[in-house]
Amino acid sequence: MGARSRAAGRALALGAMHGPAELLPISSSGHIELIPWLLRWDEHAAADPEVRKAFEVALHAGTAAALLIALRGEVIESARTTDLERVKVVALSFVTPAAIGFLLEKPIERHLGRAGSIAVGLMVGGAAMAWADRRPQERGHEDARAADGAWLGLAQACALIPGVSRNGATLTAARLRGFTRADAERLSRHVALPVIAGATGLKLLRLKRHGLPEGTAVPFAIGAAASFFSTLGSTRIIEHIERDRPLAPIAAYRIALGSVVLRRLWSER
Repeated sequence: MGARSRAAGRALALGAMHGPAELLPISSSGHIELIPWLLRWDEHAAADPEVRKAFEVALHAGTAAALLIALRGEVIESARTTDLERVKVVALSFVTPAAIGFLLEKPIERHLGRAGSIAVGLMVGGAAMAWADRRPQERGHEDARAADGAWLGLAQACALIPGVSRNGATLTAARLRGFTRADAERLSRHVALPVIAGATGLKLLRLKRHGLPEGTAVPFAIGAAASFFSTLGSTRIIEHIERDRPLAPIAAYRIALGSVVLRRLWSER
């Protein structure tokens, strides 16, 4: 298989994985880095970090577009019934990650974007999610207030650390605040869209300014398309999560994956 065909095939595989990984609280960005590392895709490891980050932006663009289509009814309903309190919740959930991301994005990526730190993020985030899920389910999404928005914003800021998972962090924060699993997931989706759209738009502008590296246009397009369609095809995952399923199995998966990574790192010392 030629290098171009191999790159296209791997872009397709990562894009197909990105959709369900984004909808589940397992860290899509962590998986995009760890799966090639575990499978020893040398080309991925050797690629310039900016190229890898640009590819991840392409995947997020595909996912964001699919989410806007898949959740359009919910988004329209939320916009129609919104009030000042809901605006405060969304605004407060956005301001903190936007500010911290603007100031610290590069240092975080440079120092915490490696396999070991991603594994730790997966494991710590998984343990926190399982612990938070033990809280009583007492509140509905309509009860969300400004203080909840501040907690969700802090959670999304923590998710800038690779492996933590934005979805996982906001689910953890919402469950700690006493929201039911279904309503925690709904809140997680609602506060996610502005952050995903804003971050993707900013990075696309940067990418447009610097241009695509030579030879990456086709893999990037394939990855974005695969991410778009896999997200659309994975929206049933949302329905599955909202059936009041405990989060412990997902937490166990995160901890298991992180353990595999750390064990391999230890064996390669």
